[in-house]
Amino acid sequence: MLNFCTLFDSNYIAKGLAMYQSLMKTCPSFHLYIFAFDDLAETDLLKMNLPHITIISLTEFEDEELLSVKQGRTKVEYCWTSTPSTILYCINNFQLDHCTYLDADLYFFSNPKVLIDEMKDCDVLITPHRYSDLYNQTQTSGKYCVQFNTFKNTENGLAILKKWRSDCIDWCYNRYEDGKRGDQMYLDSWPEKYKGVHELKHLGGGVAPWNMQQYNFEMIGDKIYGNELANYQKFELIFFHFHYMFCAKKSFFREFSFDIYELNESTRKTVYLPYLSYLIKSFKFCKKTDKNLDGLATQQSDKSWYRYMRIVRKRYINNDKRFKYWIE
Repeated sequence: MLNFCTLFDSNYIAKGLAMYQSLMKTCPSFHLYIFAFDDLAETDLLKMNLPHITIISLTEFEDEELLSVKQGRTKVEYCWTSTPSTILYCINNFQLDHCTYLDADLYFFSNPKVLIDEMKDCDVLITPHRYSDLYNQTQTSGKYCVQFNTFKNTENGLAILKKWRSDCIDWCYNRYEDGKRGDQMYLDSWPEKYKGVHELKHLGGGVAPWNMQQYNFEMIGDKIYGNELANYQKFELIFFHFHYMFCAKKSFFREFSFDIYELNESTRKTVYLPYLSYLIKSFKFCKKTDKNLDGLATQQSDKSWYRYMRIVRKRYINNDKRFKYWIE
């Protein structure tokens, strides 16, 4: 069985549940530990009573070290600070032989077991950004992305995890400073500093807006395959990281063109369009559970939100070559 953990609050719950549903479709044997980062998320996730999920509240999770730095970190910085602690908590409290941290805005199109199997005898798995040249942020955001990271319950795996936790408690801010940024740039030195650290090679793990320009995608049967344009390497898409996908201001939607990241036609049709449908279904499920649960950081009414999203789908995704998106 594969063990996963993730964290999110009520503003991110629709994305988190879309990710969970993708695991239900693709992964025959898994358990997902969700750290609910506010009371509303905890209450409604417990009410949903979903299979293969354990809900962990902040009251259960937070220790003195985390609480000592919480007030000095923004919400996103505290989430980053907590990331290694969530993995360690799961391994220690549920006696897991391994645990993989997942960002809540991932979506799995195929079984992630192939990615974890790639580790073989290594203790830690880290995922490279694989930046396209145009969007290379290695110098300020790091070579590796904290999005899909596996730690085994071994002496070496736990030693690396505990050091990462200590580093994040000591310094974890949303800025670049002295070779650090958030929880992420600590990973840059791991392959040289520690034994047993494996850098993911499978191109289907970690496709994201900052590297998707390197690939074309096509549907073959019920699977999505990518073709690397530079080396003509074909691979199965395992997961996509939907960074900046339909986050919104709490009082109104703001529209931006997708000029920040180039989106080609095959990615738009094969990857983004299906995800939009999954996200809408997830949002509807959230609203059925609790009408006060927004789940996508918006205070729009149900009718206006659905009408707005239909317009988005028709005007900006189905027809335009440029994708439109919303960010905070």
